[in-house]
Amino acid sequence: MSTLDIRCRLDWPGFTLDVDLHLPGHGITALFGHSGSGKTSLLRCIAGLEKPTHGRLVVKGQIWQDDQTWRPPHQRPMGYVFQEASLFPHLDVLGNLRYGQKRSASASRVALEQAIELLGIGHLLQRRPATLSGGERQRVGIARALAVGPEILLMDEPLAALDLQRKQEILPYLERLHDELDIPLLYVSHAPDEVARLADHLVVLDGGRVMADGPLGATLARLDLPIRLGEDVGVVLDATVGEVDGEWHLARVDFAGGSLWTRDRGLPAGQAVRVRVLARDVSLAVDAPAASSIQNVLHGVIESLADDDHPGLLLVRIQVGASLLIARLTRRSATQLDCHTGQAVYVQVKSVALME
Repeated sequence: MSTLDIRCRLDWPGFTLDVDLHLPGHGITALFGHSGSGKTSLLRCIAGLEKPTHGRLVVKGQIWQDDQTWRPPHQRPMGYVFQEASLFPHLDVLGNLRYGQKRSASASRVALEQAIELLGIGHLLQRRPATLSGGERQRVGIARALAVGPEILLMDEPLAALDLQRKQEILPYLERLHDELDIPLLYVSHAPDEVARLADHLVVLDGGRVMADGPLGATLARLDLPIRLGEDVGVVLDATVGEVDGEWHLARVDFAGGSLWTRDRGLPAGQAVRVRVLARDVSLAVDAPAASSIQNVLHGVIESLADDDHPGLLLVRIQVGASLLIARLTRRSATQLDCHTGQAVYVQVKSVALME
C-alpha cells in the first residue's frame, strides 16, 4: 500500500510545527489534539496554503514539495473541507459542484456523479444554499471537494459547526467515504466520538510535535503514553453484532477475543460496529466472579502495568485473545491481587459504548 510521506517544519513567533510522518495511503487518519496543537497548520502545509521553512511531501509517489519542488495549491490534486461549507449563495447546489470542477484538471463527470451518490445529495441539486440545513450544506461542501477527483481529502473539523443531531445525520456519509474511496483522508478533530468511530490511524499532536502515531487500536492501547480520547483512557474494538436479545433489549457484539453485551441500538446481526471500552469500566479478578450485576466477563492475561497520573493508581493492559483492554486499578487492589505480567485474570467490563 502506498504511503503519504510528510516532513514539515513551520516556524512562527512563539510556535513551531515540526513533524515527520509516514501515513497510510488509504483510509482515515485522524489528527487529534488540543486547540493550538498544530492540527490545522499541518493540514494547511499539506494543502500548500502555508509554505514551511523545511518540508517534503510525497503523495502516491509524486513529490508535491521538497527542497527543489513546490506545487502551489491549485496544482495539488486535493479536496479541502472546512468547518463551514462556504457555498456560493447565487448558485444552486449543482452550480456549486460544477464551479469547483472548473478549477481542477482531475475533475470528471464520473467524479461528480460519484460525489453526488456518496453524499446522498441528488435531491438537493436544484436547491440554493439558503434553503439547506447545516448538515445538508456540509454534505454539499464535502461533495464539492470530492468532485474535483482528489488524490487526498483534507477535512478540517467538518462537523464542528453542527449540532448533535446534524452530526449524527452526517457521520454515516463519512463512513461511506471511508469504505468506498481509495484515497487517504486526513481528518482534523478534537471530538473523541468522531475519532473513535471513523479513524483507522491516529496522530496525536501537542505543541506542534507528534506525541503518538499508529493504528487506532494499538495507539490507544499504549501504556507508555496513555491517550485520553475524551474523558478517560480506553480502547476501541472492531466488532460485529452477533446476536440481538429482544426480550432484554441487549445486543451481543463479537470481537477478536470474545463477546460483550451492550444496549440494543436496533442494528441487525452481522452488522460491523466499533465498541469503546474505557479503563474506568474494567475491573479484574483472580477467581471466577460469583453472582454479579456485571454481565461481561472475559478471560485475559496481564500483558503490562504502568503508572497512572495519580500516585495511588495503576493502568493494567490485558491481552484478551487477539485484542487488548486497559483497566485502572488502585495500587492497593493490584497488590492484594498480586497483579503481575503473565498473570491469568478474569476481566469484568461494566459498560460498553457502541460507536454505531
